[in-house]
Formats: sequence, C-alpha cells, structure tokens
Amino acid sequence: MESNKGPDARQVSDDGPGCCGCILMGLSYFIVVIFFPFSLAMCIKIVQEYERAVIFRLGRVLPGGAKGPGMFFILPCLDDFKKVDLRTVANDVPPQEILTKDSVTVAVDAVIYSSIYDPTMSVINVENADASTRLLAATTLRNVLGTKNMSEILSDRDSIAHQMKALLDQATDPWGIRVERVEIKDVRLPMQLQRAMAAEAEASREARAKVIAAEGEQHASLALKEAADIMASSPAAIQLRYLQTLSTIASEKNSTIIFPLPIDMLAAFGKK
Repeated sequence: MESNKGPDARQVSDDGPGCCGCILMGLSYFIVVIFFPFSLAMCIKIVQEYERAVIFRLGRVLPGGAKGPGMFFILPCLDDFKKVDLRTVANDVPPQEILTKDSVTVAVDAVIYSSIYDPTMSVINVENADASTRLLAATTLRNVLGTKNMSEILSDRDSIAHQMKALLDQATDPWGIRVERVEIKDVRLPMQLQRAMAAEAEASREARAKVIAAEGEQHASLALKEAADIMASSPAAIQLRYLQTLSTIASEKNSTIIFPLPIDMLAAFGKK
C-alpha cells in the first residue's frame, strides 16, 4: 500500500547530531567503556519477533528505520526507544446512537481489526495509535450510517463494513496503520419499533399460511372432481370403491356390517 504522505507529513530529519551531539556521544561511549561489562545491562535491549523498536538519539529518530526483532544497542543517557507491537489489534467501537436517513434512532456498535505496518510513522505522526483509531472509527461509523435507511443497515452490513474499511484505511495511512477488517457487531432498534416489526412479520406469516391452505383446498377439489368423473364413467369402479370403504370400516371399528340390499340391485339402481 502506498503511503499517503502530503506536504504536511512529518519527515525524519537527516541532519547530523551537530558538534555538541558528537561530544555527548563521545562521552557516552567513554562511560560505556569505563564501566564495561556492567554498562551492557543498560546498552543492550531485546525486542520480540512481533515488536519493533524506534530509537531516538538526542530527540532524533536514528536513520535506518525501526530495529528488531532481536538485540540492538543504545547509548546510555542519549538514546530513548519506544516499542511498537505489530500484531493485529481488535478495537471495540462503543455503541453509537445514530439517526438514520429515514429518521429512526438506532444503536450500533462495531469492531475494528488493525495493525501497524510502519512503526516509525505510528510513533512520530500520532500520539496514541490505538486510541486515535477507535475515535476515528466511532466518527466514521456515525457518518456512514447517517446516510443509510434502517432497512439498508439491517440488510447491507457487508457493504457498510467495506465502505467503513476503505474510509478508515485512507485516514490512518499517514499514521502507519492498516485497517484489515471492519465488522458491524449489533444493531439495536427501539422497543416500539421491534414490536411493530414483529407484528408485521406475524401478519405476513398468517397471510402466507392462508394462501397456502387455499391453494391446498383448490388442488384437493380438482383431484376429487377428477375422481368423481372417472367413477361416474365406470359403474364397476363405484362398486370397488364401495367394497373398499366397507373393508376399511371393518378393519378399524371391528364391528358387524349388515347389507340391507344386494350390490347387484344397487348396480341396477345406478343404471337407472
């Protein structure tokens, strides 16, 4: 990623330490030699694999960039260093009360995953990188969601997260910070609006259930009509259906069935 360094961005000075600085450096080396090996405890520092050290000598950043990982050497009384953690940091954005485009007040919170890619810029260009990123994320969250409708906030969280990531990444680039991911954690609606949405969803489900039941009745009626037409065209089918019904009744109720008339006589009536 290209660094967005404008004309106002602070640059590391390449000027030398000057005459007084050289004298002080000589004295510092002399003290290190005089008190050797005890001075090694003050001169040798170690940073971990995930850390870098930005060294300041007489208030100026040493050329060559941040040191590490491993061991490095500093001069007592002249050098100062700051450790910078390069691991990804998760910053919680506290819930923000936001008025949406359609005049609905919602509370939205998010989480920002960011990491430092330039330790020197993160030290000299911003006082507190993590706190500045959190404050900027809260402001960006309010600005972005203020232009969205409530339905867009509820359904298009991914697009909102991508938009916030692009804005934050552009703003934090001069600080040496890369925004890796933005997630919308929760969207809390007012209680009255929640009840109204629940009632609307329940009414929609009931309407859909009635439509499905009506379609089922229609299909059943068509099937019965087709069966009746087939049985009307074949008297034998009526007799078989009659016998099947009697068999079902006998097997389920376990009762004695008396036929008042022979089936042949019923067939004769059917022909008339």
